[in-house]
Amino acid sequence: MRYRVWLLTVLAAVGVGASPLNAQALLHQTTKINFGNLEEQALGLAREAAQLAQFEQYDLALPRARLAAQLAPKAFQTQGILGSIYLRKEQYSEAIASLSLAHKLKKDEPTILFSLGAAYLRNKSYPEAISTLKQGLVLEPKAATAMFDLGNAYFLTKRYNEAVTIYKDVLTLDNKFWAATNNIGLVEYERGNIEQAIAKWQESLKQAEKIEFLAAEPTLALATAFYRKGDQAKAIQLGVEAMKIDPRYGKIPHLVENLWGDQLINDVKVILAHPKVKTIIEESDLATRQVPRLRLRN
Repeated sequence: MRYRVWLLTVLAAVGVGASPLNAQALLHQTTKINFGNLEEQALGLAREAAQLAQFEQYDLALPRARLAAQLAPKAFQTQGILGSIYLRKEQYSEAIASLSLAHKLKKDEPTILFSLGAAYLRNKSYPEAISTLKQGLVLEPKAATAMFDLGNAYFLTKRYNEAVTIYKDVLTLDNKFWAATNNIGLVEYERGNIEQAIAKWQESLKQAEKIEFLAAEPTLALATAFYRKGDQAKAIQLGVEAMKIDPRYGKIPHLVENLWGDQLINDVKVILAHPKVKTIIEESDLATRQVPRLRLRN
């Protein structure tokens, strides 16, 4: 697993947390500007944008966030929200620009640094990601998700020992953080330590079960490892199970995005090509194409 999203932590940091308003209520609001108190209204717009983003209404959230940042460009809250929404929309250069400005305006806010580090990470600017995440962790040393991102940055730069150390630190803080255990398995597989990788993925599944989460990634990784060991029946059974949980993992780009290394990617292809597994992937693709897209009014 590659990352977790920082929008909620940014909301907490900038003081514009979610209200009980629902998405439809927000969609029908019309933005009206009273030039008597621009900063107050900018923060209100930022709050609306943040709430819409929580409902994944990013195309509606972004114009509000942009306007908020224009009305109050020196408020770290508006820049932080705008940057976090850019991050959710995978517009990483824009996210970096807004979050960098938010950091200049509020130097001692760790969650802004964590968001900026996450943006650098997704932008494949790994040295900057490592440096920025470390700065945030000086301010807030027990932020498990930021530590996880730092571990991923080390992993992506093949600093495997440092990555494993950080993942273990994450698990010290949160023993149910299954993604950290999963990623230790990814490291061990790339190192050629198949048995250690299997043990970590099995442990990861147990951790996920404790939070009532069905984890497709370690399930598919286990399928790959068992196939490599020669237990083809068990491998295909696990491969089918993984695709039923989340067929996105049947796509190589999605696996790459989630830090699967060259060896694991090469080995999983035989699982994904098996007729039982391939059928589930194809059925999912067909269902996705046939689902009508709902249009929401602004």
